[in-house]
Amino acid sequence: MEQVKQAVEAVEEFFVRHRERLAWVHAAMFLAFLALMVVPLLLLDPPEDSTPLTHFTTFANYVLWGLWFPLVFLSVIFTGRSWCGVFCPMGAASEWANRIGLQRAIPAWIRWEGTPLVSFVLTTILGQTLGVREHPEAAAGIFGGTMAAAILIGLLWGRRKRAWCRHVCPIGRVLGLYSRLGMVQFAPKVRRPGHDGYTEKGVCPTLIDVTHKSESRHCIECFRCVNPQAAGGIRLELRRPGIEVEQIREHKANPAEAWFLFLDTGVALGGFLWLVLPQYQIVRQKVATWAVEHGWMWLLEIGPAWLMSVHPERAETFRWIDFFMITGSMLAAMAVLGAVLAALTAMAARLAGLVGGDGSFTQRFTELGYQYAPVALVSLVIGLGGMLFEPIRATPLGAEGIQAVKGALFLLGVAWSIQLGERILARQGVAFRRRWLPLLPGLAGSGIVGYAWWLAIFGP
Repeated sequence: MEQVKQAVEAVEEFFVRHRERLAWVHAAMFLAFLALMVVPLLLLDPPEDSTPLTHFTTFANYVLWGLWFPLVFLSVIFTGRSWCGVFCPMGAASEWANRIGLQRAIPAWIRWEGTPLVSFVLTTILGQTLGVREHPEAAAGIFGGTMAAAILIGLLWGRRKRAWCRHVCPIGRVLGLYSRLGMVQFAPKVRRPGHDGYTEKGVCPTLIDVTHKSESRHCIECFRCVNPQAAGGIRLELRRPGIEVEQIREHKANPAEAWFLFLDTGVALGGFLWLVLPQYQIVRQKVATWAVEHGWMWLLEIGPAWLMSVHPERAETFRWIDFFMITGSMLAAMAVLGAVLAALTAMAARLAGLVGGDGSFTQRFTELGYQYAPVALVSLVIGLGGMLFEPIRATPLGAEGIQAVKGALFLLGVAWSIQLGERILARQGVAFRRRWLPLLPGLAGSGIVGYAWWLAIFGP
């Protein structure tokens, strides 16, 4: 235990000593980001048999969707939101712009709890309609547009802060939510009474009142609030993974965050299902036939390239019908899965109250909503970050090995979700012998998530 403590102190001391040099890391990441976006635009399309080792465009695509996307989500389990504070060029660019910008007060519409959800949903849907995984132009547009938005928000709002990272970043709230599962936290050495606060004063770039800090979701681990020699301030600590969710009542459980968990899982699922389900093409054909019969020919016209994939040279050209069908499918999946998970959570909260759980129904509902975090995280990584597992195909394990690894990860996520649900119920005062009853809806919810992602997780 003493050795672990010394190792943590060494890591803390290293980052504190070199935190001013993080600007160089941000600059390097910006150049790498620029290369991944721009260079593929200057090259010919890769041949079908190209690999990440033989063509830069294929390499860039694998780095983005086979490494960065899944690993940045998995990293929150081990290092929290270190990506945001140490590596992310967008947040750094937004803060740099803020230093020379207008520094206006952050408006209420940006501070609204629903802003990150809107940002995530819009970016996810636009990524699908543009074909962000298949076309370098789409990747450049999405990531370049996100960078431009980060810089613009930095120029306009906040006073030497990262309003972008706190309120608007499409994946910031997702990483923040899952960082509650993480084994790293930055905790006050002496915590003042009261709830986790929001302030534009102080050193924290994401507007955390560090003296009252009780949750990890907004902390980007920039080490600016850490001073090992001071009696007060913040220190780096290790903790048991998932303990913040187990004790979510003491860590500012947030209803908007619980709903975000339900809905972002659904919209991500929708971005996968329209690509693989034959029913999508059947419905699309019926809608196209209906449009012709009723004179709605504009639905069959090619849409603008800034809104949808228009690449005839690659045999992919979306029309307005595709844009509305993809968008509608993703929003429908978000609404259906969100409603199902919310209904099951409401059932669990009601049952918990009947068997001795304390607090109001809303409080129990919010707390129990967090139990889906592990299974949602694993499903997101497996479903949309499937390229991460492709190298297994070249091993003796082959395709069966990919399915085995995915299945094992998913079952681990389900088991962790059930364990978190049981611990949350214990904190609510439900006796051990009675917890099985309010745990059943959570088990059903995890099963439904797995069934929805079945093709991604276990293969056809």
